[in-house]
Amino acid sequence: MIYRFFTPPPARTATGEAAGVYRQLREEFLGPVPTFQVLSAVPELMGATWSLMREALLAGDTSRTERELAATSVSHANRCRFCVDAHVMLLHGLGEHELAEAAARGEAPAAYHPLVAWAEASRNPVTARWTHDGYSAELVGTVLAFHFINRMVSALLNPDLLPAGLQRSAMVRNVGGRLYAKVAREHKQPRKPVEDAYAELRNVASNVGGLLSEAAQAHVKAVVAAEDGIHPQRPADWAVDQVRDLPALDRVGARIALLAAFAPSALSQGDVALWRLSHPSDADLVRLVAYGAITATEHVATAAHALI
Repeated sequence: MIYRFFTPPPARTATGEAAGVYRQLREEFLGPVPTFQVLSAVPELMGATWSLMREALLAGDTSRTERELAATSVSHANRCRFCVDAHVMLLHGLGEHELAEAAARGEAPAAYHPLVAWAEASRNPVTARWTHDGYSAELVGTVLAFHFINRMVSALLNPDLLPAGLQRSAMVRNVGGRLYAKVAREHKQPRKPVEDAYAELRNVASNVGGLLSEAAQAHVKAVVAAEDGIHPQRPADWAVDQVRDLPALDRVGARIALLAAFAPSALSQGDVALWRLSHPSDADLVRLVAYGAITATEHVATAAHALI
C-alpha cells in the first residue's frame, strides 16, 4: 500500500478547497497524485503546497528542465526515493532522456554540475554556506518546495509507487514520461509571486496550534538550526536523545517533528500509535509532520536569506 499510516478518501469525494486543488492537478500536473492526496486531510496545507509547487516548478520562464533537475537533486540530498523517481520521469516527459537517467543515478552532464551541486548543498545550508545569489526565484522556490514535499512524502508514503519498485526501471520511467509529455511541456502563466506562495505555505505549515507546546516548538527549531541537515545514523535513537530533557507530554510530538525534519522515512508505526493515543485524527498527524518539515525548510530559506 502506498500510504504508510492512513488512507485518504478518494479524490472524487473531495469538496471545497481540496476539490479545487484536485481540479487544478488534473488540468496542470499529473492528476490527484498520492503526494497531494495524503495532504488532503488538511485542505489549507494541500492548497498552499500545490500553490508553491505550481509557481516554482511549473509557471514562469525559467527552464523547466533546470527546475526538474533541481527538484531531483534536492530529493537525492534528502534521500526521498519517491520524489526522485517522479521527477526523473518528468525529465523524460520533457524529452531529456539521457539527462533523466543520469539524474536517476545522481549524476549530470558537466554543464549541469553547478546547478546540481547548488541544489544538493541546500541540505546543509550553514555548513555549505548555501546562497541563492544568481538563481531565479523559481529555482529557489523549487528547492524550498521540495525540501518540504520530500519530508512530507517520506514520512507519509511508501517509496514504491508501483509493485517491486518498477518505477525505477528506465523503460517504465521513459514510457511514463512520454504519457505526461504534453502536460509537462505546456507553458503556465504565474498566478502569484513565488515569494508569496512560499510565505503562505510557511504560515500554514508553521501553525501547529496546540499540538506542541511553545517550549517544544522552540526546542525543535533549536535542534534544526544546530544540526544543519545532518542525516542521523540511527534516527530513532537520535530523536529519543534529542527530546530527553523535554516534559513527558511533549516528547512524542517533538520526536515526530524532529524525525520529519531530519529522517522522515524513519517515522514508525509505534511513533504514530503513541501520538494517536492523545491525537487520533489524521489531520493532526499531517499537521505535526508538516511542522517538522517546514521548520527544516525555513532553516534553508533563512540560512540563505532567501524568499523572506
